[in-house]
Amino acid sequence: MIFEERLKRHHDELRWLYMELYNNGDMFAELCENLHDFAVKRDTELMHLDLEREQNPDWFRGNDMLGMMLYIDNFAGNLKGVQDKLPYLSSCNVNCIHLMPFLESPKGRSDGGYAVADFRRVQPELGKMEELAALAKACHREKINLCMDFVMNHTSEDHEWAKKAREGDGEYMSRYFFFADPSIPQAYDRTVPQVFPTTAPGNFTRLEGTEYHVMTTFYPYQWDLNYRNPRVFNEMMYNFLYLANQGMDIIRIDAVPYIWKELGTKCRNLPQVHTIVRMMRMICEIVCPGVLLLGEVVMEPEKVVPYFGTVEKPECHMLYNVTTMATTWHSVATKDIRLLKKQMDIVNGLPKDYLFLNYLRCHDDIGWGLDYGTLENWGMKEVDHKRFLNQYFTGRYGSSESRGELYNDDPVTQDARFCGTTASMCGVESALYEKDEEKLQKAVRMDLMLHAYMLTQSGIPMLYSGDEIGQLNDYSYKEDEDKKADSRYIHRGKFQWYLARNRKEKGTSQEQIFSGLSKLEEIRRSRDVFRSDAAVYTYDVKDDSILCILRENEEERFIGIFNFSDEAGTAWMEEPGVFQNLITGEELELVNVIVPGHDFVWASRKK
Repeated sequence: MIFEERLKRHHDELRWLYMELYNNGDMFAELCENLHDFAVKRDTELMHLDLEREQNPDWFRGNDMLGMMLYIDNFAGNLKGVQDKLPYLSSCNVNCIHLMPFLESPKGRSDGGYAVADFRRVQPELGKMEELAALAKACHREKINLCMDFVMNHTSEDHEWAKKAREGDGEYMSRYFFFADPSIPQAYDRTVPQVFPTTAPGNFTRLEGTEYHVMTTFYPYQWDLNYRNPRVFNEMMYNFLYLANQGMDIIRIDAVPYIWKELGTKCRNLPQVHTIVRMMRMICEIVCPGVLLLGEVVMEPEKVVPYFGTVEKPECHMLYNVTTMATTWHSVATKDIRLLKKQMDIVNGLPKDYLFLNYLRCHDDIGWGLDYGTLENWGMKEVDHKRFLNQYFTGRYGSSESRGELYNDDPVTQDARFCGTTASMCGVESALYEKDEEKLQKAVRMDLMLHAYMLTQSGIPMLYSGDEIGQLNDYSYKEDEDKKADSRYIHRGKFQWYLARNRKEKGTSQEQIFSGLSKLEEIRRSRDVFRSDAAVYTYDVKDDSILCILRENEEERFIGIFNFSDEAGTAWMEEPGVFQNLITGEELELVNVIVPGHDFVWASRKK
């Protein structure tokens, strides 16, 4: 049987790593038995897909990959609604849907679905697990991949394990970090940074009515799991495989760096984390080799590299390019692309096996975790610069047309993160409010320039639902008791289907953005120079406001020029040969190219 062949291929390394971590042969034997059970329960269609993808392991590295992140309820009400909307998603050129958290979580204490109370139940208002499997089948018929979040660092305090632990059941208490002696949490706090020092200070929560403190790195209602206990690892892997067997193609591992805790450390990025992720990769290749692991690691690109593993011992298939996202918006505010160019050079210098997901916005806030060591050399000091960025994007600085709100605003440190949709940050909201057509055209142009830049980067582009029609900030969250304290809901608003209909009305902002994006996506999909194996590097055009990116393969040389200033600028360059403007179809020479404010050029020539 093919399962035995796959297990044999990985057995020795898997056992060695498991025993190194847990030294428990019985638990390893139980794990292998369950791997077999999940393998034989796998749907026939999924088994065929596994075989197909094993024969073509680079299936996800093509220039046709385009993802979209969406909340099920905001987008279409429920899982059945999403299935009904697949034709719309196909019209957006999307072939990967990332469903934001949808597993059962307590109302008002869900952290947007990241506090999971049951890993095998869908939120009742969103549907049932059978409907998730049906959606996956429908997606596969349309050649669309399905991605979901697997929250493995913690559970909700309403999870069955947490309830039993609160009752004093030692077996379940050992699945979390329970301490009666307050000096131990205090010792952890001396070395472990706080994630949300304003809204959820500290790393432990005192359980009311007990003598115990439980580790809660994120929020008091999210209890950190203790992966030093092999029972936790095994059971979470069973949950992982159960979800994979519903038809998932990509599973995003949430908060990967946090999953191993060690007293006296920062409890981040410890070696045991890589052991666990490597074991997960092997478990995937044994049971469901068609499934990809996407790691959420919020660090600079060069620091996330270890989470790819090595060629011989791979870990995650893909990682988020979080830092470049934040630096992109820094470049918008400063009209200075030097830091962005530096970081892109680092990413482009990494092996082509390392695949990043690129995006302008996601479900989360924008944290200004920039390279301040470099920025200070250019006169941008951290505290002052963060304050400037937040003032700029909230529209309180100079002539900024951006609109949005702060998140986790700390009045003491004056540190904060930022929330807003792409269109609102580009000025579409303020232009429509003022009914200023000239401003609107500038905002739309900036929106399309940023998307063109994102589509040019090395990796897989991801859209956030609503960005394809320029959806604006939704301030109605302030009227919802469960959401009003969390400004991230400003860009998590319900999808405006009445505005989506405007995408077919010539001249509307929705039509301009939708049709402009569609053209870019179709160009990208039709040219091999956008494949992940193409050479990608930046080109110095002697203007700190203009970013130039080159992509190249054996047949074609592509050049993208992006002006991050609102003023026209010149890309000082001299490229031999005649290029074609891929947007207009016209021929042009790339000699000292003048680029209007917040505009771009996509040009190509055959070799």
